[in-house]
Amino acid sequence: MTRAHLDKRPGDVATMFDHIAARYDLLNDVLSLGQDRRWRRAVARAVAAGPGERVLDLAAGTGTSSRTFTAAGATCVACDFSLGMLAEGARRLAGTALPPGAGTVSFAAGDALALPFADRSFDAVTISFGLRNVVDPDAALREMRRVTRPGGRLVICEFGHLPWPGLDALYGRYLAAVLPAVARRLSPAGEAYEYLAESIAAWPGRQELAARIKAAGWSGVRWRDLNLGVVTLHAARAPR
Repeated sequence: MTRAHLDKRPGDVATMFDHIAARYDLLNDVLSLGQDRRWRRAVARAVAAGPGERVLDLAAGTGTSSRTFTAAGATCVACDFSLGMLAEGARRLAGTALPPGAGTVSFAAGDALALPFADRSFDAVTISFGLRNVVDPDAALREMRRVTRPGGRLVICEFGHLPWPGLDALYGRYLAAVLPAVARRLSPAGEAYEYLAESIAAWPGRQELAARIKAAGWSGVRWRDLNLGVVTLHAARAPR
């Protein structure tokens, strides 16, 4: 049985991300051949955060994605259960000047299954490449719904599957071989990327995830593929 099918114990997953916090963004940039920046821009456009809105960025890591939501004046809470990631993000943000008109980013430790926020606290909730690391994604989707105001938005960016089974199988083998090998050259925690490759392979397809989002109480669920389905962007609304 692969690591991706074992219980995703929050402490173990958080420790794994703590160990790679300092080089996490660099690794993402290298391993995605720079496409992670394009994906962040696509998520920011889908969230469409306006002045005065509040955005919750779950599994935010170092908050690199969080800053993209504040350009028009929204405020963003970068939430993660890896204290190492949050500390690294806060350290970086302390030395960064905010553009004129931009909103602020704050950091909060939290578990997606028991978010430390009141009901209807946010205009938009987003999670990128983190839902598959949650032990109970369906419960997390319901918890995101709880903290979103009526009419608010949900945007999920997650690795997907290529629509051609044979090619998708080849892609899976490529991830399993290349991700850990490259990661070991740039970080002492290459085994973390073995887990990540396995978790991508075990993740459900776009239609199944859309159905699970709807079952969690969201409406208007839709999706679109990026990079031929390497990544899929799901969006939905909290019912009014």
